[in-house]
Amino acid sequence: MKNFIASLPKAELHLHIEGTLEPELMFALAQRNHIELPFASVSEVREAYQFTDLQSFLDIYYQGAQVLITEQDFYDLTWAYMEKLRQQQVRHIELFFDPQTHTDRGIEFGTVIRGIHGALEDAKEKYGISSFLIMCFLRHLSQESALQTLAQATPFKHLIKGVGLDSGEAGNPPEKFVEVFGRAREQGYLCVAHAGEEGPADYIWQALKLLEVKRIDHGVRCDEDENLVAYLREQKIPLTVCPLSNTALKVYQKMSEHNIATLLRQGLMVTVNSDDPAYFGGHLNDNYIAIQEAFDLTREELAQLARQSFKASFLTTTEKDRHLKAIEDYLQEQSTRADSVLKVVR
Repeated sequence: MKNFIASLPKAELHLHIEGTLEPELMFALAQRNHIELPFASVSEVREAYQFTDLQSFLDIYYQGAQVLITEQDFYDLTWAYMEKLRQQQVRHIELFFDPQTHTDRGIEFGTVIRGIHGALEDAKEKYGISSFLIMCFLRHLSQESALQTLAQATPFKHLIKGVGLDSGEAGNPPEKFVEVFGRAREQGYLCVAHAGEEGPADYIWQALKLLEVKRIDHGVRCDEDENLVAYLREQKIPLTVCPLSNTALKVYQKMSEHNIATLLRQGLMVTVNSDDPAYFGGHLNDNYIAIQEAFDLTREELAQLARQSFKASFLTTTEKDRHLKAIEDYLQEQSTRADSVLKVVR
């Protein structure tokens, strides 16, 4: 199954680029930018990656982001991650970035996006990995701050596919950001939002009805509301689920408690994603492996998750069809190989 997952074509739709900052790169950038870290070694950083909830993670997440200063820093961060993607048969990624994390400490918006975009373009040319950028607003900050960020993005609008909403969910409902999402839609951005991770099922309803999002990021607490589950299934609204993240942040105490397999088998458009892999100990394939082992997922179920990762993307229909065909070709290849082995055994 691990070999099957490793070569299965797939997309990733829930990945925070700042959350891919490995301790080794964090130390290298800190040294390059003459920043003193509160950790003495890489191993000490990793020891700090023991979280009790979302906020305990965010405290270290924002601390780590302090080493990102120059356009080259953002390029190096993104390039390091894209090199990991090519080893996992990830054909397309829709990547979150948090401009307020950087602009609030004096880094220009353009510095951030030019560095990230440059690495994405190089990865497309060198590895054939397509990508879209989604600019997230930090929900623990004010809507006014989000509106300022939306304005700062104007000169770079051609580089940004959509807007999202992340950071601490508790006490920061989607309804707090109705105006900025309305303006973003008017400007042509596609909309997504984190909801139903630590927040209740009602936050998912708010994201759908008030923010008019196309996808729900996380969304695992939808099972608190049967009507919501039915609505998500009927409307084919994607959920970008992050299993290892959910267990690391104690949304679930252990993987066997997770509801991703149940939601998949109920016909919901769930997808598998890694969220912040440097902090949660697993990239995309690791998440697939973790849920396969926990729920004894079949090859067809794994393939369905991969199909849904492309169907839930913002790619064109033609591009989706091309990737879906690649999955079917891969399944056929695996079937042919299995038949050949069986004939040899006989």
